[in-house]
Amino acid sequence: MEITKDIRYVGVNDHDVDLFEGQYVVPNGMAYNSYVILDEKIAIMDTVDAHFGQAWLNQICALLGDRHPDYLIVQHMEPDHSANIAKFMEFYPDTTVVSSAKAFAMMKQFFGTDYADRQIVIKEGDTLCLGKHTLAFVAAPMVHWPEVMVTYDTCDKVLFSADGFGKFGALDVEEDWASEARRYYIGIVGKFGVQVQNLLKKAATLDIQTICPLHGPVLTENLGYYLNLYNTWSSYQPEEDGIVIAYTSVYGHTQEAVELLADRLRTKGCPNVIVHDLARADMAEAVEDAFRYSKLVLATVTYNGGIFPFMRDFIQHLTDRSYQNRTVAFIENGSWAPTAVKGMKALLENSKKLTYAETDVRILSALNEDSRGQIEALADELC
Repeated sequence: MEITKDIRYVGVNDHDVDLFEGQYVVPNGMAYNSYVILDEKIAIMDTVDAHFGQAWLNQICALLGDRHPDYLIVQHMEPDHSANIAKFMEFYPDTTVVSSAKAFAMMKQFFGTDYADRQIVIKEGDTLCLGKHTLAFVAAPMVHWPEVMVTYDTCDKVLFSADGFGKFGALDVEEDWASEARRYYIGIVGKFGVQVQNLLKKAATLDIQTICPLHGPVLTENLGYYLNLYNTWSSYQPEEDGIVIAYTSVYGHTQEAVELLADRLRTKGCPNVIVHDLARADMAEAVEDAFRYSKLVLATVTYNGGIFPFMRDFIQHLTDRSYQNRTVAFIENGSWAPTAVKGMKALLENSKKLTYAETDVRILSALNEDSRGQIEALADELC
């Protein structure tokens, strides 16, 4: 695939993977992207997942013919992008590896060598001239590993953005960008909003016409849309007004309360009421919605003196990703000593800028007149 006259795509699609990073369901597979810059000197931008090394090398060989690459630029050492460094260096032994000092340290850990006799160590502000193309390197630590560098081609005004602006899904499947990019960002990069904000500030100084990420499609149009979404996500602001209700229920009574609340919210005209049964939902999608919308209701039973495991895990996913700037409400159920609200608030105590609803709903075993009244009051408050 031609990105520009001198930049070609040599990535691969993976439809065999079921769980990305061992936890994220990817029904439409994954893309592992790699790029070739053709100039007086040739640069390869990153490798691909271990399972696709030969297919990737075949593409490079077909593109280059008798020419050999001069540089292998390693922006990110996560194995889905770096696994074929050794294979590549065996096939093209005269290539020079270009990467950060931290990346070379990881390279030695992964492969037993850092190619000390064939390496260029780069840092923020360094450049590499290929001919008419000059590559400028920008440090992007913790987006989302500490060694990450991104690369700006000053000639074609292309940003090679490493894991930034990536998404789940193979490139031969048509699907909405924002949905799977949001789930990808929040799940994988979400903890590092401050670092992403720092990178966005650096990117704002560049004239970017194309973004080439390591996952997902090459972005060439309406780049402001993607940049604005990243700014919203990384500043932990709600993307839309809406209410997410995340719940667990053992015998159906808490579920009944949640269904009543959702019905009352919709009746009162609240936009975007989304309900997730945490025992059955895709946890990553539930977390994605909690970050997407402005309000969250947590509803669970008291369990072993605390809260139900799926709810505890859900809140842990939120706090691990610096959940903040939202309104949160609580529903608890218990037959003799309801303590779930106390437990949920304890898990959230270190979260920043959360506003708690004034109404806590307490159910004693099953809905009654009092708890129904509390649900009505909570619906009024949230709307």
